[in-house]
Amino acid sequence: MKITNVEAIELRLPESEVVDKASGAQNSLILKIHTDEGIVGIGEVDSCPRVALAVVEAPFSHTLVSGLGRILVGMNPLDIRVINERLYQSSFYYGRRGVVVHVIGGIDVALWDIAGKYYNQPIYQLLGGAFRKKVRAYASILFGRDGGETCEIGRKWVDRGFTAVKFGWAPMGESESLDLDLVDGARRGVGDKNDVLIDAGCCWDTMTAIRRARQFEDYKILWLEEPLEQDNLEGYRKLTSLSRISIAAGEGDSGRFAWRDLIERGGINIAQIDLARNGFTEAVRIADMAEDRGLRVVNHFYTTGINLAAGLHWLVSRKTAFIFEYCVEESPLRLDVTKQKMEIDAEGFVHVPEGPGLGIDLDEDTIDRYRV
Repeated sequence: MKITNVEAIELRLPESEVVDKASGAQNSLILKIHTDEGIVGIGEVDSCPRVALAVVEAPFSHTLVSGLGRILVGMNPLDIRVINERLYQSSFYYGRRGVVVHVIGGIDVALWDIAGKYYNQPIYQLLGGAFRKKVRAYASILFGRDGGETCEIGRKWVDRGFTAVKFGWAPMGESESLDLDLVDGARRGVGDKNDVLIDAGCCWDTMTAIRRARQFEDYKILWLEEPLEQDNLEGYRKLTSLSRISIAAGEGDSGRFAWRDLIERGGINIAQIDLARNGFTEAVRIADMAEDRGLRVVNHFYTTGINLAAGLHWLVSRKTAFIFEYCVEESPLRLDVTKQKMEIDAEGFVHVPEGPGLGIDLDEDTIDRYRV
């Protein structure tokens, strides 16, 4: 079997619907990898889609600087580790981190989808099997404007069956009083019997984060996510040594070398790995590294159903997995890119797809409607 074409599809909501907020559900880059046996692999890149598109489509410059799409043509898609290394070496001078590794991760997801379809197995089986076939999901959504609005958001998602809700980003960080009001509203909305998770959106300096971690203790939050800028590794080390709340981070890191620094220098408690920024091959390496050092691993997901399915296949194969990020942004790119919706069950769990590969199909009408 050989790869015959790499199709990169940029999706974007109409400009009138794109707003200034921390949401990855407003645009995306979808990958289709075609083969001479008619098997098509599906992947997604969670990055800046236009820049990621250029990484796929750029022509050859020299041995260490090449667009990635052209390299794949003619290769056997089942040679996943070989392809990963070839792509990494062929982008060495302009990659190694960030968007290039995001694209390699999206390609890797599509290659695993091909492998699953070729062997007629779900990806989790190719990863070594599932420790569980379903995972408790938390609704992942942005904060309201204040505690009152955040409270109503929390009630909405608990009423829809979730037993945990995560609130994130702005306006967290504007003032101490607002920070406390937001967390108080989150707890009131979700209720004492359910879990609250707080994503600070990288908004504080180290000393402020230490203070907030202490102030949030009374609200019994499950974890405090990305309270510091992503490169403030020394701050993370200091914070985690003092915080009685678990500190989660990693959504902005791509590739095992970036993750090695965060795990070893940052000292975080929970590693949040995004499959659309790392791919299965690298996510397995990162998770092994994290779990060997006593961390728990979870997914990061705020884009389309492709990333949702990939995160499920990967997470059920991990021993330490205990909860699943389930983006609830009410955007057509979040909800309608895949035909399979993978909704939570009556107990608040989401089930891994059982079909070959990712176990999903693209909704081509949605793809055509939002294709740039």
